[in-house]
Amino acid sequence: MSAPAALITGGTSGIGRATAELLHSRGYRVMVTGLGNVADAGLPEDVVVVRADARSLPDIDHAIDQAREQFGSLDLLFLNAGISRPGSIDSTDEDAFDALFDINVKGNFFTLQQALPLLKEGASVVFTVGAGEGAGAAMTAAKGALVPLVRSLALELAPRRIRVNAVSPGLINTPAYSKMGVSQEMIDSWAREVPLGRAGAAADIAEAVAFLASDAAGYITGDNLIVSGGVGVHARP
Repeated sequence: MSAPAALITGGTSGIGRATAELLHSRGYRVMVTGLGNVADAGLPEDVVVVRADARSLPDIDHAIDQAREQFGSLDLLFLNAGISRPGSIDSTDEDAFDALFDINVKGNFFTLQQALPLLKEGASVVFTVGAGEGAGAAMTAAKGALVPLVRSLALELAPRRIRVNAVSPGLINTPAYSKMGVSQEMIDSWAREVPLGRAGAAADIAEAVAFLASDAAGYITGDNLIVSGGVGVHARP
């Protein structure tokens, strides 16, 4: 029996890379997609790295073709590709708006569509969702659109025994913040407001994805697992 296979979009850095490393360490065959110089991803040699732009349908088709050639079928599809462009409504132009929806919504939708023939019975699909408060209207809308999509897909794909869930990260200290010009001092300041007293690590999300992909989560579908260190948790009166 062959080892399980996983395809991770946005898998060359941050949460995607941490998930690729964790799954690889647990015996998965892993393929990741991403932008930039894939040779610099720093992943284990037998992890397949495919350069692909999540908003490009030809790139998506190419990535799925590579997954078919390398693995034949998939046990996990982790739809993690996304961008963060926080901003108020009056500072958001059309290009920024389109990019948010093209990558976070359209790209994920069509990646799943093209990957469906490869997903085994009992396979797991996991989306990264959630933008958090203060991220701005456009970004919150783009990430938030995935939550009802996950629920709808869970019902649609249940007859095929394919489970569809989401993981919603809280404050996770990844390179995405530095790309947005956020300093480590600012992250440390935000972390003091987290009930568990720290910022999360990419590995925290990787563990959640691995759980949702496992047999231990075999009766979970259409759910959104919030991994936030307690942010948003309120005591009942």
